[in-house]
Amino acid sequence: MNLLIKYLSLCWFRNNPIELFPSKAFMWKAVIFYLVSGIIVESLIADPADGTLEVSLRTIMAFSSIAAYLLYFKKWQYFNQMYIAIFVCENFIMTLATMTEGLYFYLVMKHYHYAEEVSIAIAVGLVIWYIAIVSYILRQSFMTKMSVSVILAFSYFVLTYGLPMLFMDI
Repeated sequence: MNLLIKYLSLCWFRNNPIELFPSKAFMWKAVIFYLVSGIIVESLIADPADGTLEVSLRTIMAFSSIAAYLLYFKKWQYFNQMYIAIFVCENFIMTLATMTEGLYFYLVMKHYHYAEEVSIAIAVGLVIWYIAIVSYILRQSFMTKMSVSVILAFSYFVLTYGLPMLFMDI
């Protein structure tokens, strides 16, 4: 539990992911939660089979992107710390996104006139926060300028969400 709290504090821009050392069990749990929560959210939006495929592609892209960044910056030894840091924070954001879906459903059932706008506003806020978290993790890990880490975080977002969505539209 202590390790989870340390990783979750990255969501509030505290700690350095390089200084956190996850156990194998913790890593597996984070990846499984990433897959399951992603499939749940995508299945709420689309077909469960399509959602499962998209989350699988997103996971492959996430590992590939992190590996590419680490190879480029010659910090391969931090692979476990990096992907767990990003996955735990993404799991937290995904949990909030799932709750947003529930809120949207509740607001629609209550015939709230601005249900869609509220849901979209929360989603945009979560995406911005997610990019900021990934940027923080990358900046702490690679000791880059903020502008470089924001560009890398945005690229990571496009690679892990945009490409699988594009593939699913084909």
